[in-house]
Amino acid sequence: MYKRKIESIFQSWLDDASHKPLVVKGVRQCGKTSSVMDFALRHFKNVVYLDFREHPDYKKFFTPNLEVDAIIMRITAAMPNIEVEEGETCFVFDEIQDCPRARGSLKYFHLDGRYEVMCTGSLLGVNGYKTPEEKEEDEEASIPVGFEEIVNMYPMDFEEWLWANGIKKLHFDYLKKCLDCESPVEEALHYRFRELLNQYVVVGGMPEVVTTFLETKQIGKVLSVQRRIVDDYKSDMMKYAAKTDKSRIRECFESIPAQLAREYKKFSYTVVRPNGRGRDYAGSLQWIEDAGIIHRCYNTEITELPLDGHRIQSEFKVYMADVGLLVAMLEEGTQSSILQGDLLSYNGAIKENLLADIFGKMGRKLYYYHKDGGVELDFLMRYKGKCVPVECKATTGNAKSMRTVLKHPEKYHVENAMKLGDYNVGRNGHLLTLPMYMAFLLIEV
Repeated sequence: MYKRKIESIFQSWLDDASHKPLVVKGVRQCGKTSSVMDFALRHFKNVVYLDFREHPDYKKFFTPNLEVDAIIMRITAAMPNIEVEEGETCFVFDEIQDCPRARGSLKYFHLDGRYEVMCTGSLLGVNGYKTPEEKEEDEEASIPVGFEEIVNMYPMDFEEWLWANGIKKLHFDYLKKCLDCESPVEEALHYRFRELLNQYVVVGGMPEVVTTFLETKQIGKVLSVQRRIVDDYKSDMMKYAAKTDKSRIRECFESIPAQLAREYKKFSYTVVRPNGRGRDYAGSLQWIEDAGIIHRCYNTEITELPLDGHRIQSEFKVYMADVGLLVAMLEEGTQSSILQGDLLSYNGAIKENLLADIFGKMGRKLYYYHKDGGVELDFLMRYKGKCVPVECKATTGNAKSMRTVLKHPEKYHVENAMKLGDYNVGRNGHLLTLPMYMAFLLIEV
């Protein structure tokens, strides 16, 4: 088991005397089940685990009614070896989206109060795309609004990746001090963090992929696991999407690497298919976002807070939620080029997706700024109560748009900006330069 940030959320949930059944929502294979089971086994005498994807027949435990004692009677009749004791038992409902009636039972477990329930769901965000039969089943069970607590879980973020690689608290404290004092990172540590960042770009944060890399250090095996995960996503698109949407969802998904290869990376439906239109594909793209596979980054009208209030709904970029899976969608050999620093034009796209990965897993919403024939800023974010442009530079170079914005505060209302890339810490007037590996420390809002 890796150390995951979700553990502190689980502990806060359990410590709250008025807590409700917990639903952990996140993209497939990001570590939800492992984290939930590890926590449950450490905190409860008895754990009753039901995986509705692996065992669809478990649905029968929730029919014909959702009375708690009746559910327990059915489960224990089928599984005589399990123990169920009041105050000592946690039920774990895995892949709960595959059994809407189990989710409907959360209301009754909460009102009953004798047992704890923790759930995982990979595709809870795509409920609006059910088949008519599945919608009918959902309506019978009904989502227990007000009787469940939903938390989002992401693949391992860069900080969790550093934990997995043995980076200790004293190292994090040192990096934070360098950020606060705007002082360069000592050369040996700077080299090590750059190395770990490049590895993270290739590996990403899927726990099985991380384990494969740390145990074998073989990129070929890493790529094999990643591509299986990508294939699993495509299988989900075929299984869970409505019949009329299946091919369009897959087309949108497979167009992402090409979308990011464009000079202006605004998502274009004509890249999905020649003459493609938003009215044909907008719902398909929304499905992928609701499944947690991508992050959407919106253009803004102006560089002012609140950023969400100024976003342009129809203009956005799309990034993979996990940068390692983006790299896995490219041709074989890309991983080696990244590790050796040989990647050329596509390097900028990968580094942008890296920053979107880091910010997205921090829970930040993503924004950028672009005006035709004028200024283009890779990202905008709220930092220390101000709107701060963030330029992502794959290599050393001038940030022309950034300089323009800083020269005209009367127009853009920007006081300070950041440039992240293959640099050490430094400042030039209102521009703070940071190594890319420090992005995860930009947590203040």
